[in-house]
Amino acid sequence: MSQTLDSVYLHQVVEIIDFSDNLICSKLIEMGLTKGQKIKAVFKAPLGDPIAFEHNGHIISMRKEEAKQIEVAVA
Repeated sequence: MSQTLDSVYLHQVVEIIDFSDNLICSKLIEMGLTKGQKIKAVFKAPLGDPIAFEHNGHIISMRKEEAKQIEVAVA
């Protein structure tokens, strides 16, 4: 079952399946995120925006609108 990255629960580990926006895709690849890699939600702001994720020991943050463009599956 797939979902988008903005809808994951805190501390839930998911695998990146696809990117629906090429601009976001290129930015994420520059940061080291690619299809098939695992990412974990570690912080959500009180109104849900932005969201922080842990990937390979690094914390990255993105807006909810950007996270909606990333399709993930529960790992």
